[in-house]
Amino acid sequence: MISKNLRELGSLRIAVLGAGSLGTVVGALLSKNNLDVTMIDANEKNVSALNEKGARVTGHLELVQKVRAVLPEGVEGFFDLVIYLVKATFDDIALSEISRHMTSDSALITLQNGVPEERVARIIGKERTLGGSVGWGATWLEPGVSRLTSDPDDMTYEIGEVDGEITDRIEMVKEVLDKAGKASISTNLLGVRWTKLLVNVATSGLSTVLGCAYGDIIDDEKAILAAMAIMFETILTAKALGIKMEPMKGVDPAVVLQIAKENLENAKNVVKIVYEPHRDIKASMLQDIEKGIPCEVDSLNGYLSRKSKEAEVKTPVNDRVTDLIKEIEKGNLKPSFENISLIEVPGMEYYVGD
Repeated sequence: MISKNLRELGSLRIAVLGAGSLGTVVGALLSKNNLDVTMIDANEKNVSALNEKGARVTGHLELVQKVRAVLPEGVEGFFDLVIYLVKATFDDIALSEISRHMTSDSALITLQNGVPEERVARIIGKERTLGGSVGWGATWLEPGVSRLTSDPDDMTYEIGEVDGEITDRIEMVKEVLDKAGKASISTNLLGVRWTKLLVNVATSGLSTVLGCAYGDIIDDEKAILAAMAIMFETILTAKALGIKMEPMKGVDPAVVLQIAKENLENAKNVVKIVYEPHRDIKASMLQDIEKGIPCEVDSLNGYLSRKSKEAEVKTPVNDRVTDLIKEIEKGNLKPSFENISLIEVPGMEYYVGD
């Protein structure tokens, strides 16, 4: 049970469900800090490599850590905390399976992309659902190996209860995640989620279409304008829905829109500063497409398209990127920077007025 009475983190039984790019890193760091961690993944080769060779992290961090990993059918007993990093495309199966290994006092924190809390809560119950966004990136290289593409100092998490309360259990989860980066608790989880959604649909969406890393986007004139257009479409949709977005790396998204209204070049520079520490990140959707598995477009760019229609906000660049990602999934198009020619970007006055 996660409560103020359970102050020894080592007493918690923790599952990291989804040992992919991020899960490999999280599982390795938590295990290194002597927490009781079981990594769960459906990829048999990945599980074998983790058990036989340990979890290996490369890139901005070099680490080989002994871990315990199992396939879903090998899970035993009950967990106090589940750190959930499964792709949204597998939610129905993964959440149903893990719920059998949770008690009424267990908690699951979804660190997935998008705005998944409502979807997760429908399956495991709102009372057991926590959420949060991950402020760093990694690339899965091969079974048991993940490349950290962000500086360790930028390994942040913003987490919270669905209703915004500060509880004993969310404070305990913060202590856990502090062993794999630096976590902060928010009373506005929905606002946190929409700020991360802005990142996902803009740079991640374009990274997938263009087959590139974030740095390639901010280094290219048309690509950065396309990213900014999607950012503005997200900001305007959130505003229409009455959602107060949280700052991204200390920058209020609404301020970026205001700066663009006054001086587009200054706004561009702000965006470059925000994304520069993460220029090596390659979108998880692109990684999925390269592996030949379904990506999360319906939970990210597709989600924004649906919500923008609900809010009666036009989002032409995001809608186009959504369509292009789906064409790539069908095999009708390949990720390539040449695809930038397929994206028409309105002038900034479209978003900020004359």
